[in-house]
Amino acid sequence: MSWELKKTVVLVGMMGAGKTAVGKALAARLEVPFLDSDAEIETAANMSVAEIFTRDGEAFFRQKESQVIERLLDTECCILSTGGGAFLADRNRKMISEKGVSVWLNAGLKLLWQRVRHKDSRPLLRTADPFATLSGLFEQRTPIYMKSDLQVIVEDRFSIEETAERVIAALETRPDVLEKIP
Repeated sequence: MSWELKKTVVLVGMMGAGKTAVGKALAARLEVPFLDSDAEIETAANMSVAEIFTRDGEAFFRQKESQVIERLLDTECCILSTGGGAFLADRNRKMISEKGVSVWLNAGLKLLWQRVRHKDSRPLLRTADPFATLSGLFEQRTPIYMKSDLQVIVEDRFSIEETAERVIAALETRPDVLEKIP
């Protein structure tokens, strides 16, 4: 069985929700390219997201992030993984809804913490109390993520492939986005 992807699928959600891992599995399953906005920014800047945050600040990073997302939405249909803060900007949400479809990978705080607590690559968690920081971001961002076009619950008991299948099932409810080809 195969599918025709008609719009770019933009994965949104908290750091640790699985946007990159699930995105890669989803792209492989649908036979479309996988792109990661953070990786694209790092390539363009020739430095890591953490280095950009340190050198230029979050506001500069968010501006570059919007530019990269817009450029990627204007290319071929793909699976696009975005940074956890990308969907917070009105401009980005508007662009994504006009040119693609947003899918919120909704993972609970406990699961997110299990996944990110040992990683040093998260600039927003470089605080005295990283769990409190993550918890605050979770509380602040969840109402905005709820504005996404589709939502898929992420649970620890699901493999990456099973979560990708759940995303496909959600996308199949949108024939303007994904169509099954017999």
